[in-house]
Amino acid sequence: MSEFLSSHASGTANSGNEFDNDQRLTQQQQQRLLTTRKPQNLKREPLVFFIMRLNLKALLLFLTVAVMVITLGIYMRCAAFSFSPDFMRQLGRHRHDVDTISASSSSSAGQQLGAPLQDIECAINQEYSIHCKRDENANEVYVPFSFLRQYFDVSGAVTTTNTGSDPPAKFNWMHSNAKVNLPKGKYDPRGVFMYFENYNVEVRDRVKCISAAEGVPVSTQWEKRGYFYPTQIAQFALAHYSKNLTEPTPRIHILEDADGNQCEWTTPKTSNMTRIWHHKFNTSIVQFETTIGYESAISIQLNQTQDLVLSVDLLLVTNSSSLMVTVLNRDTRHSYNLHYIAAELLLSVQESNIYYGLGSGSLNRWRHITRDLHIDVQKGIVMGDKRSPLKVRRSDLEVLSIAFLGIGFYDNVTLSTSDHLSHFYDAAEWFVHNQDLKTGGWTNPVRRNLNGFAELRPGWISAMGQGHAISVLARAYWHSGGDVRYLKAAALGLQPYRIKSRDGGVLAQFMDKYYWYEEYPTTPASYVLNGFIYSLLGLYDLNSTAPGKIAREAGKLFAQGMHSLKKMLLLYDTGSGTSYDLRHLSLGIAPNLARWDYHATHVNQLLLLATIDSDPLIAQTAERWKGYMFGKRAKHN
Repeated sequence: MSEFLSSHASGTANSGNEFDNDQRLTQQQQQRLLTTRKPQNLKREPLVFFIMRLNLKALLLFLTVAVMVITLGIYMRCAAFSFSPDFMRQLGRHRHDVDTISASSSSSAGQQLGAPLQDIECAINQEYSIHCKRDENANEVYVPFSFLRQYFDVSGAVTTTNTGSDPPAKFNWMHSNAKVNLPKGKYDPRGVFMYFENYNVEVRDRVKCISAAEGVPVSTQWEKRGYFYPTQIAQFALAHYSKNLTEPTPRIHILEDADGNQCEWTTPKTSNMTRIWHHKFNTSIVQFETTIGYESAISIQLNQTQDLVLSVDLLLVTNSSSLMVTVLNRDTRHSYNLHYIAAELLLSVQESNIYYGLGSGSLNRWRHITRDLHIDVQKGIVMGDKRSPLKVRRSDLEVLSIAFLGIGFYDNVTLSTSDHLSHFYDAAEWFVHNQDLKTGGWTNPVRRNLNGFAELRPGWISAMGQGHAISVLARAYWHSGGDVRYLKAAALGLQPYRIKSRDGGVLAQFMDKYYWYEEYPTTPASYVLNGFIYSLLGLYDLNSTAPGKIAREAGKLFAQGMHSLKKMLLLYDTGSGTSYDLRHLSLGIAPNLARWDYHATHVNQLLLLATIDSDPLIAQTAERWKGYMFGKRAKHN
């Protein structure tokens, strides 16, 4: 029984294994058959459905491209115009219901963007037409700013910013580009003159050059050949005086003083250079003697790139003697030779050689020469190529060498970043030596034509020029410690204030009652405002600086002028700007409106006067006129 059970169990187990093997084999065969046999129950997709699906994709792509093209076209048509103010107010209005805000904004935006701007003709005062744009939905008409700029004498520009808080582009509308300079305190006759520290007279296009003989600018404003214009010379002086007070102390590089600072000068065999003692000056100086020709020059090699103001004490003995400075433009690699020669020459150019005349009077006489080499190079380039002169940057210039030729003496050779006081005193000396001792005036040697007035012949005197010159001389008198030459010239300069214009002075009278100092002594009187106020400042400067009788005389003339200014000031107010003069009253013609830069000068002058005269009329008028520069206007009835 046990054997039977054992054999049965064994047989059962074996049969089970065989069943499992047969079952495993059957599954493998089925799997092989499934992978190798193609399904018989799958149907092929008809070709027409495949083609239809492909056409639908193409149609969707076409519609997408069409929408993009239409949207881009609308955007390009309307991009130059902004939304109307009504729409922007509607878009920015706060509501309690957020859903209502979104729906209202979306609806309004859709209406605005849905209708493109239309072309429309704008008839200007029934005289002519211009092309404009119209937005029917917003009931707006857009006028080109190019028209508004000319029509209303305004300016504007698109500016871009990179800051995240500001929009990337902004249009800035400006009624005036001129700047108002607020006084920093009470006006000081010994200090900065108005805002003249910002002036750079020598770089002006109407300045031909700085005379090497006189050290002052030569003007071409009314005469192309060039002449000495007292008003411009005084502005040159006052600018440098003011810069000396406001700019940092200049860096000075002493090259040679024949004592403690001595350089290694290159001296050819045919030339001589010695340092000798000068008993009169109680110092050493350098004596030089060379043959004719630049190869015999006594020279020093340099590489100065920032110190471009040359100063030297120089005495030339012969006409062939000269000072030569070679300057390199590092940008173009072009070099220029600046020649300062003993000749009656203003400025001459021959290729890369620029000649400035020191005057025949420079022979056998010590001269202190101060030259801004950048200005001398730039003016020479303009003279050599007036059509398209190269603008040279100061930072591009490098002084390569300084050389002396001929026979002479020199001392105190320096290069510096600036030498404002030397320029100032050059101008002060010019006023001392070029004053008409009979009239006390500094005359203008050119004709001057003002429309409607009689021509001013050469020799006329300007109250503005007189006032500026007195401001220069008063400061020179104080700064020099009391040099009476400057005081005497300033005092004599008061004389034209007391002489009527028709008699060679600058005095006019408005309605036979109010005394006026004429910038242009025309017939009839023109009453130029800015020139009159400048003439008053000269009187105030002398009154505050001079002693005794001279101060009282200047003070009397100043008080007389201030009385007239207060009575006549509002005659220049147009309600939206100012008049340059009163020719509309003198000649009975249209007003001569002041340009914005002259209007700003009127404002700046009144703001300064308000610091020395407490009459509220001056300060109130200045503030009202300042408002005109920002689009404000006087009220109408």
